[in-house]
Amino acid sequence: MARDMVPVIKRCRSLGLEPANLGTDKKSKRQPARTGRKKSEYGLQLTEKQKAKFIYGVLEKPFRNYFAKASQMKGQTGENLMKMLECRLDNVVFRLGFARTRKEARQMVGHKFFTVNGKLVNIPSYQVKPGDVIEVKEKYKSSQRIKDVLEAAGSRAVSEWLEADQDNFKGEVKAYPLREQIDVPVNEVLIVELYSK
Repeated sequence: MARDMVPVIKRCRSLGLEPANLGTDKKSKRQPARTGRKKSEYGLQLTEKQKAKFIYGVLEKPFRNYFAKASQMKGQTGENLMKMLECRLDNVVFRLGFARTRKEARQMVGHKFFTVNGKLVNIPSYQVKPGDVIEVKEKYKSSQRIKDVLEAAGSRAVSEWLEADQDNFKGEVKAYPLREQIDVPVNEVLIVELYSK
């Protein structure tokens, strides 16, 4: 399986992202290099696409597939794309506070920690729908890892479109997220412009 192995802080610095957007509390001591050159229009569009891919942990081919699906749906393509990325199971697990970072959420989903509506799902890209209940598998509820994660991520606010019940190790998708509820620093309009060329 292909993975992005670039160090998180280094990648955040190159894309101008805060590590907190990824759930990481590390800080970079270095200041970003000040280059006098102004980015071209294409450069800005490419940076926005790379930001979205990096934040959600999606590689180029799946990202392109998401864009193709988003452009066939009703409504604005950019908003549809962001909603699809936000409704990935690994992202929902992160948003519910069952993982410290999206990478950890992806790993936990792959290692069969969660069920969706009582069925085991180990596909990080699985698209959740309103009414879906995501729950920690019974055998992991008493594990130290889950307790540590809940303690670390417990202070993080849960998105309005989700409902978390951390005492019972489960959460529910109340509705599809609205664009204003997605607090990701990505300008999806530039991504649409890039792929529309």
